[in-house]
Amino acid sequence: MLSCNNTLEKTDNEQAPSSKEVVLTAPEWSKNANIYEVNIRQYTPEGTFNAFDAHLPRIKEMGVDILWLMPIFPVGEEGRKGGMGSPYSVKDYKGVNPDFGTKEDFQNLVNHAHELGFKLILDWVANHSAFDNVWIKDHPAWYTQDSTGRIIHPADTDWTDVADLNYDNKEMRLAMIDALQYWVKTFDIDGYRCDVAGFVPDDFWKEAILALQQTKHLFMLGEWDEAKMHDDGFHMTYGWGFHHIMNQVAKGEEPIAKIDSFLLDDATKYKKADYRMNFTTNHDENSWNGTVYERMGIYADAMTVLAFTAQGMPLIYGGQEASLNKRLSFFEKDSIDWSDLSKAVFFKKLLALKHKNEALWNGAYGGDYKRMTTTKNDAIFAYSRVKNDHVVIVMLNLSKENQTFELTDYPGGIFTNTFTGEKQRFAIEDAPPLTFTLEAGAYIVLEK
Repeated sequence: MLSCNNTLEKTDNEQAPSSKEVVLTAPEWSKNANIYEVNIRQYTPEGTFNAFDAHLPRIKEMGVDILWLMPIFPVGEEGRKGGMGSPYSVKDYKGVNPDFGTKEDFQNLVNHAHELGFKLILDWVANHSAFDNVWIKDHPAWYTQDSTGRIIHPADTDWTDVADLNYDNKEMRLAMIDALQYWVKTFDIDGYRCDVAGFVPDDFWKEAILALQQTKHLFMLGEWDEAKMHDDGFHMTYGWGFHHIMNQVAKGEEPIAKIDSFLLDDATKYKKADYRMNFTTNHDENSWNGTVYERMGIYADAMTVLAFTAQGMPLIYGGQEASLNKRLSFFEKDSIDWSDLSKAVFFKKLLALKHKNEALWNGAYGGDYKRMTTTKNDAIFAYSRVKNDHVVIVMLNLSKENQTFELTDYPGGIFTNTFTGEKQRFAIEDAPPLTFTLEAGAYIVLEK
């Protein structure tokens, strides 16, 4: 266990490497990990670190590994959108939002998270800052300016509440790296989720991540869907393309076969060691494009099973375990309703399967994906993942009708139904077709 005091101390197996031994591969602890997004503002009625802290034991019981906190910094006031502004409008890279609490409160949250076995990463906004950020007055050259010398918002966006940072300025780059190191050295956080990482130059990320990894072996998530980000030092990138395919199939805009072709194509674009983050929702999707139930309807649970069992690391957006069925306001206070946590059992079973079955582990640690043949391939999406003696078989009814179908190519052995606990023996030789019946939107997950 890492010490969580302000003085950074490490056990023998987690010593920060020397500059000649910097490790850019993903930390070993991440091989079967999942990630959970926390919107501090909306998580509780209080919207504070301390109020969220009370939820940690429940979240740990569900099986969560990595806590990703949306930006915790003071929010800009100049040009603010809405009453509370965007969390991604950063007024001070070394400050905490006073609405959330104090730095001491944040340190206590990190300490408690580490005591419970979590890793905690912060959301970092390197592309832009608030217009009243502490840097602007003393360092206007650190920002992009128009021909009149006016600092501007990021081009081709409607992000009028934030100022675009100038990565041609070397002093700004050093200040950004210093701020990134501050949270690691002072509070012992475990990594970063980097907002719109593809808007920031690749050479900056290479420099920054190399410097960070000399302090501690961190986990780095880039919000972007390009393989080049892994060459910059990111361990995981967003599966935006996969997410869009799931939405389109659920809406009937793409055939089921599109899932298979996408997964096969994605595997050729990324190295086996590259982690991809799979999700049915997150703060952007929920606020701007609708809830899981709006976008995916009766297939919401089946698509969640797909996201948790396909190649990649699954994300839970805080509130999904409470069947979050409203669009949370982005710029105003809008608390999650925690009155019904019955969905937590669903996620707990999926996360337990992820932890124990090597076929579902992340990157090169996990097994290959293979679509399986059924007699209703236009209605049923069936696939397996295999790693050594570990096997997972998944069958999803993505049609609008109940389906009875036969599975004709399958591995042999004794399988357990992840959700019911029922065991079933599949013949190893001369295997006869297996018959299953699934209601529209239903699923079966079998593990060996």
